[in-house]
Amino acid sequence: MSLTGWSKALSEAKGLKTGDLPEGEELKRFVERRHATGRVWHAVFLASTMVGIIALSALLLNIMDGAFGLVAVRNRVEPGALAIDGVPLQQLSAEQLVTVLQTHLSAAVVRRLDSEQPLAGRSQAELYALVLDRVVSPEVLKAWTLGQSLFGRAEVEQIMAQDFPDARLAFRSWLNPDLLRNTQSSVPERAGVRTAVLGSLWIILITVAVAFPTGVGAAIYLEEYARDNWINRVIQTNISNLGGVPSIIYGLLGLVVFVRGLEPLTSGTLLGLSDPTTANGRTILSAGLTLALLILPLIITNAQEAIRAVPRSLRYAGYSLGATKWQTIAAHVLPNSLAGILTGTILAMSRAIGETAPLVVVGATTFIAVDPTGPFSKFTALPMQIYQWTARPQDEFRRIAAAAILVLLVLLLTLNALAILLRNRYSRRGY
Repeated sequence: MSLTGWSKALSEAKGLKTGDLPEGEELKRFVERRHATGRVWHAVFLASTMVGIIALSALLLNIMDGAFGLVAVRNRVEPGALAIDGVPLQQLSAEQLVTVLQTHLSAAVVRRLDSEQPLAGRSQAELYALVLDRVVSPEVLKAWTLGQSLFGRAEVEQIMAQDFPDARLAFRSWLNPDLLRNTQSSVPERAGVRTAVLGSLWIILITVAVAFPTGVGAAIYLEEYARDNWINRVIQTNISNLGGVPSIIYGLLGLVVFVRGLEPLTSGTLLGLSDPTTANGRTILSAGLTLALLILPLIITNAQEAIRAVPRSLRYAGYSLGATKWQTIAAHVLPNSLAGILTGTILAMSRAIGETAPLVVVGATTFIAVDPTGPFSKFTALPMQIYQWTARPQDEFRRIAAAAILVLLVLLLTLNALAILLRNRYSRRGY
């Protein structure tokens, strides 16, 4: 169909006169202008996407630049000096390695290591790693970034020759299994994030367990049951406003309500699970409840939007078959809105796992070497651990902080991936 014919057909379909729409050359110019405008906006959207990708790539490269690089290492005791009867250290038997530990470590340290796990019951590989860590005890004197290691190797070697002639130069990945296995330490080579990772997992578990059912229930009431009166309008307005409140305000609320007001519950003394003389409300439970309040407005708002998107015809179909309001919600509304509800929950969970300010106010410990064992334990979290390391003046702690950021990103992406898989599964099944 020609442009003129298309113009006439469109006019007739809309009940308009032929002259109401451009025709001929005017129509052609009009279409070209529309296409040109579309191409401009396409370029703007593409440029915006590229800027976002570049910014995220720069951030990730900056983090990785600090997590890997050359280090100047000096051993407290050289491995060659620990050989027995000409047998090198790595070939010594388990019994000989125990003798090395007893010879070079104090009796108190040996007793503590033996109480953690009997030395006689450890394998040769475990004892060898313990000797390297405690006796050989390599100390990092200086650390360089990955960029300095790759593009400034000559300058690094010059600094080594001038300032650290008795040390060796080695490439180190601060992101390693020891980082995940070890607890906090004042020595950067032995510091790890195990306690912080466990604390973050406990906190996010409590947060989602409290906020998800509460938020979805509130959204169902506001969308399906609440009448349009001034009370419910005030509630809806406050929920929308609470989504923009700074997180530290929620921390102050958690301090007043959960740490102090509900201390017998959050400390575990009400249930007889802690010592009343030493317990306080600065526990994982307080942190989880505080972050649950933080993400509750987000979950409610996103769940409302998902429920509102379900066509009214599905509700009417349920009513026409004699179903009650709740049966219709359970059988039609929730299954069809669950994908959107879980999407909002994923976004809220991503915000909660990276929060630091509320945890500082509620009482997260900046240095703790004891793993949390339950909701009434003292705690720290990965964001707190990263903050504490970046505040230290040593370069080595900033390198560990960069590695801990990568651990946090992997943890966040893993939890999000699990939530997305769950969402997609229920979305396909309609449940």
